[in-house]
Amino acid sequence: MSDSKSGLPPGELLFEAPKRGKPPRHLMDMAPKERRAAFVELGLPAFRADQVSRQWLGRLSDAPSTWSDLPAQMREQVAKMFLPQLLTPVRSIDCDGGTTVKSVWRLHDGAVIESVLMRYPERVTMCISSQAGCGMNCPFCATGQVGLTRNLSTAEIVEQVLEGARALDRGLIAGGPGRVSNVVFMGMGEPMANYGAVVEAVRRLVSSAPAGLGLSARGITVSTVGLVPRIKQLATEGLPVTLALSLHAPDDELRDTLVPVNTRWPVAEVLNAAWEYADQTHRRISIEYALIRDINDQAWRAELLADLLATHLVHVNLIPLNPTPGSIWTASRPADEDEFVRILRDRGLAVTVRGTRGREIDGACGQLAAATN
Repeated sequence: MSDSKSGLPPGELLFEAPKRGKPPRHLMDMAPKERRAAFVELGLPAFRADQVSRQWLGRLSDAPSTWSDLPAQMREQVAKMFLPQLLTPVRSIDCDGGTTVKSVWRLHDGAVIESVLMRYPERVTMCISSQAGCGMNCPFCATGQVGLTRNLSTAEIVEQVLEGARALDRGLIAGGPGRVSNVVFMGMGEPMANYGAVVEAVRRLVSSAPAGLGLSARGITVSTVGLVPRIKQLATEGLPVTLALSLHAPDDELRDTLVPVNTRWPVAEVLNAAWEYADQTHRRISIEYALIRDINDQAWRAELLADLLATHLVHVNLIPLNPTPGSIWTASRPADEDEFVRILRDRGLAVTVRGTRGREIDGACGQLAAATN
């Protein structure tokens, strides 16, 4: 017996978001078949749904008046019924010469979320939110201290990417016109705690127009602190996205504190689920590890981490902690970071140290939203 919504055994619906008013229905909440059916319900030909989808996703046009392939009298009706504004811009700040842009958005019910666009010479990455706030309660994370407001809808997730895509397409980002190439679910929230909407959002992102935005699934990364049943479920979806596991400690004693969900699914169980995901998808696992001074950056923990990861299809992404105001947690000393990296590399592991883009613009997830009234 399983829960009809989750496919999980009874009792596995953990961390359910508070119930609030639903966002207005949006075209991006619907799969292509559902879009056509909705148009037919309004007395419109089904093919009009594909035309509107091509405008919205293929041409990145959010101005119905320019949709010349639709009758003029139909455009306003369609926009009113299927394309309500979901994200209202509140604040946007940039750094790195305008190639990193962090945006705060207000949702229909007043909830606030963040997204970040990061332009590099070879790619453009969007970091997006899957929840307003977060219920995982990790003590070093700004979003975790805010608490969970609610889950985002599929459309609210997709629209964050589309906002960035439109800005790039129109040359509004330093470097001229461009395209989003990568999307990481590493903004506010725990993606696996909003599983259904996140998976549907991924499908919109990777499907070709008119169904979706046409990104490569290999350019999508879904992060998690370790909700094991959802990791196993994601492996069955036929979506070869990268799984990023926010580990942050190799031992249960410390991880119980840094990532409280570890008391439900400890390190060994989480890693076993990750290895199963790699086996089924043939995708390398990304291990996210925030280096926190004198907390998890000791040499012996690097050795223990190497013991756990050796022989597996894995990449270690070390993250210099971006401290939040008033927090006792701060980044590792450079010498300790260098030693941690050396130990892992000497053990044959692929390691990168994440750049510190956005530090001067409240770059840590949740900082800017927390400062927004």
